[in-house]
Amino acid sequence: MRTDGEGSRMFWYALQTKQRFERTVSVHLQNEGYEQYLPTYRSRRAWSDRIKEIDLPLFPGYIFCKFDFSQRLPILVIPGVMSVVTFGAGSCSISEQEVFAVQNVAKSGLPYGPWPFTQVGQPVRVKRGPLEGLEGILTEVKNNCRLIISVSLLQRCVSVEIDQECVVPIFNGNGLRHSRAV
Repeated sequence: MRTDGEGSRMFWYALQTKQRFERTVSVHLQNEGYEQYLPTYRSRRAWSDRIKEIDLPLFPGYIFCKFDFSQRLPILVIPGVMSVVTFGAGSCSISEQEVFAVQNVAKSGLPYGPWPFTQVGQPVRVKRGPLEGLEGILTEVKNNCRLIISVSLLQRCVSVEIDQECVVPIFNGNGLRHSRAV
């Protein structure tokens, strides 16, 4: 069992998986004692004879796992794992804040789903409701407000419907609105 001991170098990393192997990798990681997170969302799919709601990976081809990068070999040999997402030769972890934000969106009970990557827009902080404290970018689509949460390393986003009354703009130290999300 892997644990976060004192002085531990355990961070969240993105694992790239083979196509449609996210759930298999998730089960293997869990069985090996790793803390892992496979965010999913509900999607309606139409077949010739019925319509069905299914769970799909929020970030197809990726799963999050918390581990010590120097101890990555046991993870890389798990069936379906292609690589740990890195930049160059060095490791590149995902911030706890980004993983926490995605987890909160998924358990909020609000409608959410994948969104094209964006960093430009009005940064806001949620002041009340199930997403209280989260920061993201506010956008309006078909008269509905959406909070956009980014996972920078993957260049992917998740959007969640939110009441505009629940958010406040984030300002920089000069009293001006940020033009980019932080």
